[in-house]
Amino acid sequence: MMAGVLMSTLAACAGGGHGPGTSHAGRNVGVLLPLTGNNARLGQEMLSAARMAMNTPGAPTLDVHDTAAPGGATAAAQAAVKAKDGIILGPLTAGDATQAATVTAQTDLPMLAFTSDVSVARPDVWILGIAPEQQVRRMVGAAIKENRQHFAAFLPDNALGHAMGSALQQSCSEHGLSSPQIVYHGATTTEITEQLKTFSAYESRAATAATQAAATAAQEPAPAGVDPANPDSSAAPEAATPPAPPAPQEVHLPPPPFDALLLADTGLQLGHVIAAMRTAQISPTETRIMGPGLWGAFAGKLAQLQNAWYAAPDPASRQHFVQLFMAQYHHMPTPLADLSYDAAALVKALDQAPRAPGAKNGYSVTALTRPEGFSGVDGVFGFTGNGRTRRDLAIFQILPEGGSRIVQAPSGRLQNGTN
Repeated sequence: MMAGVLMSTLAACAGGGHGPGTSHAGRNVGVLLPLTGNNARLGQEMLSAARMAMNTPGAPTLDVHDTAAPGGATAAAQAAVKAKDGIILGPLTAGDATQAATVTAQTDLPMLAFTSDVSVARPDVWILGIAPEQQVRRMVGAAIKENRQHFAAFLPDNALGHAMGSALQQSCSEHGLSSPQIVYHGATTTEITEQLKTFSAYESRAATAATQAAATAAQEPAPAGVDPANPDSSAAPEAATPPAPPAPQEVHLPPPPFDALLLADTGLQLGHVIAAMRTAQISPTETRIMGPGLWGAFAGKLAQLQNAWYAAPDPASRQHFVQLFMAQYHHMPTPLADLSYDAAALVKALDQAPRAPGAKNGYSVTALTRPEGFSGVDGVFGFTGNGRTRRDLAIFQILPEGGSRIVQAPSGRLQNGTN
């Protein structure tokens, strides 16, 4: 069985809000969340989830600070340092995490931030959000197993697009593949169509198809009833009126110079990309199309991308947590509540575990980056020494009628430290 934060402990955490508790090290756990302002509702929900995880005898005490109060995340982090907290959970956004990390940079205070922006990550700041690189690495590994070798990306020129592109570059390098061709496209329909045609070598593919069609036509026998030596004469009376020519058919082009294509668009712009793919004859049945986990929110509208993949947690893994959260708070938790619950639960587990002689607390880099990781609400996850998070994600495939299904379930463990 997977070591770590066992989901069976959820039942013990559903008894109510957080009460005073003292860890065996007497350490507080700093929590930095927006508890007022525009994100107050989300911050309060994430705090509730963290309290659920900590609500057992002997759990550490939560030292809560509002990142939306005067002074922002900087003041909140300073308060956590002054309180001598053993570890910080939060902040929520990349901007707040950057401010807080500036404060903690000169300390040995680790931080488990809830952002998915990998630019925030460093050896003492771990990001818990499900990052593009985790999704891309999972899909690239699976695509290689189905003998895909030539990867490419056609991406929007925005933060998500560049994060996905960098992740594809890194993943291909890790697997010893040639560097992928990556294009960051424009925003208009015309730009997208023309760039995708160029990117997919449409003109040369069309020329090849035309040459092949002409060669095939030249090898076809002459129609019955026509003398090849004298095509103007009729070999039979009924051949005096030539048959109507067949209706022209669209010439099927050879495949593009890649067998796996990464996309990252959403919304109306994704519709433009799908239309351009039809024009350029890039078929999801021939080329492995891959996209962001965001597609899961509107997979029912993506029938035109049938067979395409995206990587995300298996929703079945969080059902127990959802049931307990709803029983206590009477509403469905957001996915971000999963992160704050997991962060608090793993801290409690580390706090109560045996530690090395002389260790100040249980939150050392060695403890946080243990190879087996932790078992969380959204599946197995673990930390690397450079602040990144490994995750065991499922692969979903878009169905012909829209919607999606899991085609590769999570393995239940972290593979070779690279998930």
